[in-house]
Amino acid sequence: MQVIAEELCFDGTQGVYEHESTSCACPMRFAVFRPRQASAASPVLFWLSGLTCTEQNFITKAGAQRTAAELGLVIVAPDTSPRGDDVPDDPEGSYDFGLGAGFYVDATEQPWSTHYQMHSYISAELPALMADAFGLSTERVAVAGHSMGGHGALTMHFRHPQRFVSVSAFAPIVAPTRVPWGQKALAGYLGDDRECWSDYDSCELVRRAPTDAHILIDQGTADDFLERELRTDLFVDACRDAGQRVTARMRDGYTHSYFFVSSFIDEHLRHHTAALTA
Repeated sequence: MQVIAEELCFDGTQGVYEHESTSCACPMRFAVFRPRQASAASPVLFWLSGLTCTEQNFITKAGAQRTAAELGLVIVAPDTSPRGDDVPDDPEGSYDFGLGAGFYVDATEQPWSTHYQMHSYISAELPALMADAFGLSTERVAVAGHSMGGHGALTMHFRHPQRFVSVSAFAPIVAPTRVPWGQKALAGYLGDDRECWSDYDSCELVRRAPTDAHILIDQGTADDFLERELRTDLFVDACRDAGQRVTARMRDGYTHSYFFVSSFIDEHLRHHTAALTA
């Protein structure tokens, strides 16, 4: 593992690192904030970012380090897709597929399947690396994310509820099988078999197997993507039908930006810390 950067931040360490990923078959970067008091017993949150993002967006825009330092919460923020000269990108150059848009799935279609194994990377390889490299306990962690990353966080929780025991999201894509962003990504990475798509659809997953978690979602009412791509209402309905505990707060006037995320991130950090230390 290579240290790209380490900075003192609220008496903790904000670092960026790179390693050779076996899941994604390429170098992968990730960021880790470690409070001064961090130990093997510290609660750990995995943050998954959205379309076009890298590990930098959250650590530079969310303003999460102050409260994380207060809580003793470690935050791991990986990149959103594999990258490198040998990693394929959308030939049309769109922002919602390919580099920066891994959608947290394990691709089965070529040429994507060689590198785009983000589900395995987040759910297994990265937690193991955190344990080995930083001595963190990652058997029970929290997961949160924004937009595409909110989709990733919810699917990680429902598919691995014993590891990702607490989950929250900002403006998540909750029904990718039913919206343009998701349909494009799932068709490209997984092919035309829609049965496979449902494994990455939070509305479908909660109906199959609701969990004991209290899911927290914040959504801005002025988000331009709400009606076309996000559809918070579909997930709330699915949770109600499945008996899943969820709090979905519609934040009046907020958009899809990190100004929105930074406004409420502290509440999410406290939500996860309480769940992990109960």
